[in-house]
Order: sequence, then C-alpha cells, then structure tokens
Amino acid sequence: MRIVSGIYKGRHIQVHKKFSARPTTDFAKENIFNVINNYFDWEKLSVLDLFSGTGSISYEFASRGCLRVVSVEKDFRSHSFIQETVKNLQDDKIKAIKSDVFRFLEWTKEKYDIIFADPPYELKGIEELPKVVFEKKLLKPEGWFILEHGKNSEFQGFQGFKEKREYGSVNFSIFENQAVE
Repeated sequence: MRIVSGIYKGRHIQVHKKFSARPTTDFAKENIFNVINNYFDWEKLSVLDLFSGTGSISYEFASRGCLRVVSVEKDFRSHSFIQETVKNLQDDKIKAIKSDVFRFLEWTKEKYDIIFADPPYELKGIEELPKVVFEKKLLKPEGWFILEHGKNSEFQGFQGFKEKREYGSVNFSIFENQAVE
C-alpha cells in the first residue's frame, strides 16, 4: 500500500499478508482524491474516515494537509496497525478511535467537511449509512459523504446524492449536504 500524494507521497506502508482489510486500490484512491481536490481546500478540512481498515484513506487525507482526521475502526488488529502507522509517520492530525462505526455515529456530536466510509461491500445495513449521516447532521454545509461500495449497491434516490464514480470494481457514491449556515 502506498500514499499517492502530499507530504508522504510515495511512502509504502507494509501490511501483513494475513490482514483481513481490503484497502482501496491505488487507482481508485488516486481518482477519488483528484475529484475531492477540485472542490475542497485540503488545509481547511476536518475528515471522518469510517471502517478505516489499514488506515490508507486517513493517511492520504493527512498527507495532503487536512486539519484533522478521525479514523474509526472496530477491529483490534486494524486499530493497532493504524495507531502504529500514525506513530511512525509522526502525524498528530490523525486520531484513531476503536469503535463500531454505527455506535460511533450515534454518540459523536462533531461535524465534518468530508466523511469517507469504506465498509465491507456486503455489510448488512450499508444503506443506513447515508441516512444516519444526514439524520445526525454530521456534515458541515457543502460537506461530502463519500461511500465506497460494490457494483450491486445503488444510492441515487438517497438524500443528498450528488453523483456516482466507478473505477474498475470500486464504486463511490458521493452525497452533499446542501444546507447553508
């Protein structure tokens, strides 16, 4: 796994072969971050990374200079890996939280510019994620919720749906909070 851009660009992070997470492919990651780059100023962003797995997405946001990245992962091994990697990067912008994503979303009060979720593609309840994000008002005005999912999931009819991007077998549905402060 490598970091595609920013201050850690090109840095490889070794993931044990028995690691159960499915990191976003470099091709898909590079493309979705190019889309984000056209809409946001990295240095002003507060980001929530859900189902962090290896932490790949969190490292990418931090590498590009985001103010704050909260990385949520419930698996002990994955959470420990993220903490170790953050320590090795010496990056104090990433805060790793060990929690079930749905529980975390119930108790958090913070609002984010971008919420990125990469759940297991066959996760039961995946369709609840956009609903919870909007019902709990977790996005700042004009903030995005980006949901990575497989080809069999469709979200066009959901609140805030903006567009769908496909990169090989990786699909991203982007939702926007169109509320104004």
